[in-house]
Amino acid sequence: MAQADKLIIFDTTLRDGEQSPGASMTKDEKIRIAKALEKLRVDVIEAGFPIASHGDFEAVEAVARSVTEARICGLARALNRDIDRAGEALKPANASRIHTFIATSPIHMERKLRMSPDQVLEQAVAAVRRARRYTDDVEFSAEDAGRSDPDFLCRVFEAVIDAGASTLNIPDTVGYNIPQQFGELIGTLIERIPNADKAVFSVHCHNDLGLAVANSLAAVMNGARQVECTINGLGERAGNAALEEVAMAVRTRRDVFSCDTMLDTTQIVPCSRLVSNITGFPVQPNKAIVGANAFAHESGIHQDGILKSRETYEIMRAEDVGWSHNRMVLGKHSGRNAFKSRLAEIGVEFDSEDDLNAAFARFKDLADKKHEIFDEDLQALVTDTSASAENERARLVSLHVCSETGETPRADVTLSLDGEERAGSAKGSGPVDAAFKAIEHVVNSGAELLLYSVNNITTGTDSQGEVTVRLERGGRIVNGQGADTDIVIASAKAYVNACNKILSPVDRDHPQGADV
Repeated sequence: MAQADKLIIFDTTLRDGEQSPGASMTKDEKIRIAKALEKLRVDVIEAGFPIASHGDFEAVEAVARSVTEARICGLARALNRDIDRAGEALKPANASRIHTFIATSPIHMERKLRMSPDQVLEQAVAAVRRARRYTDDVEFSAEDAGRSDPDFLCRVFEAVIDAGASTLNIPDTVGYNIPQQFGELIGTLIERIPNADKAVFSVHCHNDLGLAVANSLAAVMNGARQVECTINGLGERAGNAALEEVAMAVRTRRDVFSCDTMLDTTQIVPCSRLVSNITGFPVQPNKAIVGANAFAHESGIHQDGILKSRETYEIMRAEDVGWSHNRMVLGKHSGRNAFKSRLAEIGVEFDSEDDLNAAFARFKDLADKKHEIFDEDLQALVTDTSASAENERARLVSLHVCSETGETPRADVTLSLDGEERAGSAKGSGPVDAAFKAIEHVVNSGAELLLYSVNNITTGTDSQGEVTVRLERGGRIVNGQGADTDIVIASAKAYVNACNKILSPVDRDHPQGADV
């Protein structure tokens, strides 16, 4: 595919997606998602914001070391310390990019940065020059470009291209723009900037008005050749442009778009499930492309049309994005090799034999409870195994719940807390409420429960229940996940997992939060 015809997919699930409240990921979880993105064949993976914390630095460094096929990117404000930290984290990468940014809208420059336009321009150029010390692939973003003065954007972008930026990103940071307006802005910039032919124009759209994908596509139609997006549209506030929607819109409507991505779109659904499983953010059933109902037809008229010709009501093939009814049935008689092979097929690999053995033991326990093990069960099982291993101050040892008609439910729980077994009991309005109160009696996290969500992983009464618990303490929000065929036990696992996160120290800064 000629360069002019290629649409570069820049995935920021690991960075901007992680800014969704409660969606923080561990280093190992980031590596799992990064490998899935590599299998999807995204061009650039923004692995994180290295200056934010030591944990973020380690995660970016680990992704850079683990992924070889995609370019690995680190975010940095237009500050020397940010850029140096990103350059250090990206050293192991086979191909690297530093993505530096500074705000250019009047409201941001005046009220947040407290800098003049000339000062912003000077700092943008200096940041790009410093980033070029570490890599020849530097991306510059004009934060809040959607509300910036086009004349000033032209000045800034012309200067940073001369300084060495090879990608220019025009973000609709607050989701304010309308497709026609945003598309015209991209076209105007490409036309007016004298050295525009020396850079790739990129867009990063937020979904505050539900227009992130529409704005991104309008930009592509006006010359943008990189779209920054996330799996499932995950992201801050209302989220980002959904990768799966952008990619399939461009591919399905080749009569409109003069470009296409290099994605292996059959990996879209597996990647979507993995991100949903790790973050605890379920995909709504009617979500385009990856929702459970995206290719379901209930209307009699639609069913009749599909039976006669699929194209009557389907503009894409379900198989092309990874939906398939074919599966290898795993059960209690399946061996270790079949288990390991199936996990490898869905993109799960183990760092050590001990990790494989631990996951296989959990698989056997699950197989005793349900007849067939599906891919979704395996993803949940691996996530559950990983969650149990990291930051484990508290571990569920046993849970006994009594609930009967006319009586107040009661829960008795035993936890291992910092290596010492402790017991707690509590009554509640239901068995889950009682279990949570009993756990809280032992852990004493002091957190407030913001969300309790249950989703069945597969069909059938023996399906595993996947529970997400969201806790908040002191402004910090975390998600906990748990899965089990017993919903109460899954709920207890999720609450304990969330407690472990809320009790662990954190030194993470928000990438947009500090003054430049």
